[in-house]
Amino acid sequence: MSNKTAKELLRERAELLAELGTLSHLLHGSWVERYSVCSRPGCRCRGGDRHGPRHYLVVVEGGRQRQKYVPNASVATARKGVAQHRRLREIVERITHINLALMKENDPES
Repeated sequence: MSNKTAKELLRERAELLAELGTLSHLLHGSWVERYSVCSRPGCRCRGGDRHGPRHYLVVVEGGRQRQKYVPNASVATARKGVAQHRRLREIVERITHINLALMKENDPES
C-alpha cells in the first residue's frame, strides 16, 4: 500500500479517529438548488428570471427519497453538514486502507 511504518500508520489512524469527533454537523444527503416559475401571469419569472434559488437536502427516509427544504438562514450549516459527511466517507476509506496495511504487515505468510 505505502512505505509507511506501522508506527506512522497507527499515528495517522489515531489522528483520523480524533477528527471524527469534530464532525458534529453531519448531514447525509445530496444538495439541490431549485429555481421556479410561479402562477402569476405578469411575473418576471415568466421571462426567464426565475424565483430562487430554493435550497433542499435530498435524504432517504424509509427507503424513499425525500427533499427537505432548507431555509436561507440554515444554508451555511446544511452545506457544512454535507461537506462533513463527505469527509466522514474519506476518513472511513483511509482508515480501512490503514487497517488492511497493518493486517498485511502483521501476517507472517505475506
